[in-house]
Amino acid sequence: MSLNGKTAVITGSNSGIGLGIARELARAGANVVLNSFTNRDEDHALAAEIAAEFGVEARYVAADMSKGADCRRLIAEADCDILVNNAGIQFVAPIDSFPTDKWDTIIAINLSSAFHTTAAALPAMREKGWGRVVNIASAHGLTASPYKSAYVAAKHGIVGFTKVTALEMAGKGVTCNAVCPGYVLTPLVEAQIPDTMKEYGMDRETVIREVMLARQPSKEFATVEQLGGTVNFLCSDAAAQITGTTISVDGGWTAL
Repeated sequence: MSLNGKTAVITGSNSGIGLGIARELARAGANVVLNSFTNRDEDHALAAEIAAEFGVEARYVAADMSKGADCRRLIAEADCDILVNNAGIQFVAPIDSFPTDKWDTIIAINLSSAFHTTAAALPAMREKGWGRVVNIASAHGLTASPYKSAYVAAKHGIVGFTKVTALEMAGKGVTCNAVCPGYVLTPLVEAQIPDTMKEYGMDRETVIREVMLARQPSKEFATVEQLGGTVNFLCSDAAAQITGTTISVDGGWTAL
């Protein structure tokens, strides 16, 4: 489906999964609004590159997703037909030593930001009779791992919030779904591979298969292009009756 004339706002999209999704939506003809908390020349250059490559309108809006007012301002500055809540951070520690400030920040960015952006975007979507909200959750929105209490709690919350949004928008032309990736090969993950090889004394292929993808049965990373394609499908007319659900892109992780 062509998304010509639609505008997509993708939070946390100056790199990795968010940038991959923005590129795939632009490829389908959508105008895109990139976002992160920084405001660098290279952030705005990314938008210019997407605009030039795909012949769409693209811009970058700096907004801190840990702050509700910034989340709502981001939506206020865009004509948002498609909202992709992607912003997220991670921190790993046992519950009894998990820093309170880290917990608060992860919940704010990974969960509360989606509430603020969605609350700001829904009135216009409802008025137009068309809208798509796609929340990037995680395999950890459906299962758990030790030492990731804040991340797992936030991603489970995103899945629940997705269901409520879908029910409230049912029959109004607005859908809301969650995409649950497993391990995705992003620049950040790629940068972790050499250190993990040294830590375990393994070659690249073995450390990827036996350590990083230990819980991903396919033993292959998902790609940002695959996630972008999944989001693109959820924005299409073919997915108009898909709402309130999760789509796992995890190589079989949550089938175990």
